[in-house]
Amino acid sequence: MAFLRSFNVLVISEEADKLYRIFDSIGITFRKSNKAKSSSKDFSNYDIAFLDIDSEGWEKRLNELKQYMPVIAFGKQDIKKAVEAMKLGAIDFLQKPLKNDAVFEIFEKFKDKPKVEVPGLIGISRIMEDVYCGIRKAALTDSNVLITGESGTGKELVARAIHNLSERKDNPFIVINCSAIPDTLLESELFGFEKGAFTGANYTKKGLIEWAHHGTLFFDEIGDVSPLFQTKILRVIQEGEFIRIGGAQPIKVDVRFIAATNKDLLKACKEGSFREDLFYRLNVIHIELPPLRNRKEDIPSLVDFFIKKHSSKRKDIYIKGITEEALNLLMNYSFPGNVRELENIIERAIAFTNSAEITVKDLPSYLIKTSTTKKTMQGSLREAVDNFEKELIWSALQKSRGNISKAAEFLGIHRQQLQRKLKQFKIAT
Repeated sequence: MAFLRSFNVLVISEEADKLYRIFDSIGITFRKSNKAKSSSKDFSNYDIAFLDIDSEGWEKRLNELKQYMPVIAFGKQDIKKAVEAMKLGAIDFLQKPLKNDAVFEIFEKFKDKPKVEVPGLIGISRIMEDVYCGIRKAALTDSNVLITGESGTGKELVARAIHNLSERKDNPFIVINCSAIPDTLLESELFGFEKGAFTGANYTKKGLIEWAHHGTLFFDEIGDVSPLFQTKILRVIQEGEFIRIGGAQPIKVDVRFIAATNKDLLKACKEGSFREDLFYRLNVIHIELPPLRNRKEDIPSLVDFFIKKHSSKRKDIYIKGITEEALNLLMNYSFPGNVRELENIIERAIAFTNSAEITVKDLPSYLIKTSTTKKTMQGSLREAVDNFEKELIWSALQKSRGNISKAAEFLGIHRQQLQRKLKQFKIAT
């Protein structure tokens, strides 16, 4: 049997050593763990879990594990228990005694998949798996969340994913574009007003915070708000209450707050432009979104997604994909505008193409200029060789669309050699 990637495997069983011997015999590279009492803070380090459902308290353990990784249940022949495990969220069931072929097939299913997926988000890279785990963890609590990342990385998508995976999913998700509300309208927009509170207040109006009751309130670009805005929302976050303009009694609200920014709020706190107490109220759970240039192996999946999303806008031709040459051009671009820029490029290409596939000529001219710009070689011979190796490895990863085993085949080396090179050159996969 030829195995295609290494796994960090969490085994929760008194018979863990038997499983490890099977892993060895079928050529699986794995990291041992026999932590029967592992805490959830350790779970993001694992790709897959094997849970013995003959052990006590397995139901509670399964409910906990499935939030972070695929769970394989295994146990003695017991149809009722096996069905129950699948209903609770196990993705497969294996009967004892475990057989080599059955275990190998499990890993085959997940060799090219992220350990945790989040509806609405695209990406198979390891760095995005960490983001998915952060989203899953955040969804299990009512704690406030701060999402940081460059413009165009998808911060609102992450906020919506947290809401949709939480117990608040059936209640409102209210977005407040912080930079779009002037201070003169701040209180009426956020808190609302009572009838007769001022000239022209001919009715009672609910504010955005009140509309979010029992749901989630998302502050988009919180780093751009004025000092007055910061002061007004701090009390709501601290006390869970506010007073409408013209009102006499405080109104209690049950709201989960999520904020996003492309600014360095810690630096803003030191400079005095952002309240430190507000920062720590929001930054209970922190999720940092990587720029697209740091997860280029996700570009092919994103391209496919955007082609499907926008191809229906062409009524005269069916756009089915993109040529390899055009995709390679995208893979070599740095994307300062991140995922938003990539979507814009694909939508534009769909509008201009005359063929069933997006070609190089359909892409913006600045992409072609960027990719053909000559670079002056500098440094030592060793640096030049290292740079050449990095280019070859990156090219192979592009060609294999992030599959390490296929990339190793293209390069004519063993998978383990490529993994050592990836670690040496700090190339994310």
